[in-house]
Amino acid sequence: MNAERQEFRPDGFTLLEMMIVICIIAILLLLAVPGTQDSTIRKQINDALPFANIAQKPIDDNWAATQTLLADNAAAGLPVPEKIVNNYIKSVTVENGAIHITFGYRASSAIKDKTLSLRPAIVEDATIVPITWVCGNANAPDPMTIKGANKTDIPQRYLPFACRKIK
Repeated sequence: MNAERQEFRPDGFTLLEMMIVICIIAILLLLAVPGTQDSTIRKQINDALPFANIAQKPIDDNWAATQTLLADNAAAGLPVPEKIVNNYIKSVTVENGAIHITFGYRASSAIKDKTLSLRPAIVEDATIVPITWVCGNANAPDPMTIKGANKTDIPQRYLPFACRKIK
């Protein structure tokens, strides 16, 4: 009998090879998830920022006319803070010229009940210069002075780059 001996040649992958590939993919996904979450939260904050325009306009107008900053929502002709809301914003408060946006409702749990402040920056000896708005922990442009309290308590990593302090 001269039967030819056939070698066994498996087609496809072994279970061990498949498990290694799955582990590598899982590790890559785990590395990508935090960055994706951070960018999602930054997007929510960026989407909420234009909502502050309703408070910025009366503050800007009052500064141009009287060189004073508005004390509260009533002085700005705005409803109470809890009535200025959207998908991500729980309230918008005017306090001594500063605007404080509190996140809630559909906002990520990482920023829920956290506040982002937008503060007016002015040139004190040239009051004709319009207000520049400073977001969060960002620095004021020279030679401007920031007015109002910064109540930003959102972790730095979630803040949009324009709202971060430059060292």
